[in-house]
Amino acid sequence: MMFAFAHNNINVLDLERSAAFYREALGLREARRKTADDGSFILVFLSDGITPHQLELTWLRDRKEPYNLGDNEFHLAVMVDDFEGARARHKERGVVCYENEKMGIYFIEDPDGYWVEIVPGKR
Repeated sequence: MMFAFAHNNINVLDLERSAAFYREALGLREARRKTADDGSFILVFLSDGITPHQLELTWLRDRKEPYNLGDNEFHLAVMVDDFEGARARHKERGVVCYENEKMGIYFIEDPDGYWVEIVPGKR
């Protein structure tokens, strides 16, 4: 028996704003979308176009208040082939929320407060 990652999910308040963030900040593109028959939710699956793993954005029609992320001790991580170029772009956009130069990583924050770790593709 083998298991393989399929996707991770995060819930978002503004689906289009979040999809735009992930497209502009990380180059993720919409792979598929599922809308509930009654319109109560929309799922958007984002792909990097390289791996089969996807990020699922879930929008709930009746949700109006921000999500409580607690201590936000969880995060996504992505590798980038041009680390310095990515960091410059993210700093220019004002989305870098934490840098750990000693470890050679940094984090960006999405519109809902989720953190994404950026790591160099090759060390």
